[in-house]
Amino acid sequence: MNNDYLIAVVDDDENIRTLIQAYLHRESYRTIGLANAEDAWSLYRTSPPSMWVMDIMLPGMDGYELCRRIRNEGEVPIIMISAKDNEVDKILGLELGSDDYLVKPFSPRELVARIKRQLERWIRVTGAEERTAVRETATPRIDTGELQLMLEERRAIWRGEEVDLTSKEFTMLKVLAEHPNRAFTRDELLSFVWGDDYFGSDRAVDHLIKRMRKKIEELPVESVWGHGYRMRTDRGEV
Repeated sequence: MNNDYLIAVVDDDENIRTLIQAYLHRESYRTIGLANAEDAWSLYRTSPPSMWVMDIMLPGMDGYELCRRIRNEGEVPIIMISAKDNEVDKILGLELGSDDYLVKPFSPRELVARIKRQLERWIRVTGAEERTAVRETATPRIDTGELQLMLEERRAIWRGEEVDLTSKEFTMLKVLAEHPNRAFTRDELLSFVWGDDYFGSDRAVDHLIKRMRKKIEELPVESVWGHGYRMRTDRGEV
């Protein structure tokens, strides 16, 4: 049921917020409107919604920073809306973790269609993760030496210390650790982690790897120039 999902609309233009919320209410979605990123971040910390629709140009903290903060902690869908139609702006938004980017002025019906698509994809991905966890009970752990992945609990241990990872970060590590020393293309990793119907730049892979490297120093995931990434388990061997 659509009313199971709360969608946060972040835009300092009250007319745009009201218009988007009205169209979502027609589809029985619950909404909350916010005029700035600071209030949106407080909402995320206390009662996170199911999905975000956010403008880039906001007073104070901008949409890019809000997206970055949310994405560093979770994987709920994010759609950016902006009057900026420069390709660099779109790529930056996608690199920071947004799932879609829509340029103003846009059709409210198109935005609602994209919201439905992102929510359906998110539901499928999270449902698939739950089913995968059940199937993995026979092999509940991946051990590559310094890195251990506890699959049933979705926990990552690096050099004896637990690392707080988002769902996509854990899935990326799992894919790479299951196939040590194999080089994956960015498109392959997009398919494994985001799903076959992902709409966006393959730079999302680079940004996710960058986030993982910040959380895990000396993570043995290396770039394969012109191709993608692999996890090396033979470094230092003769």
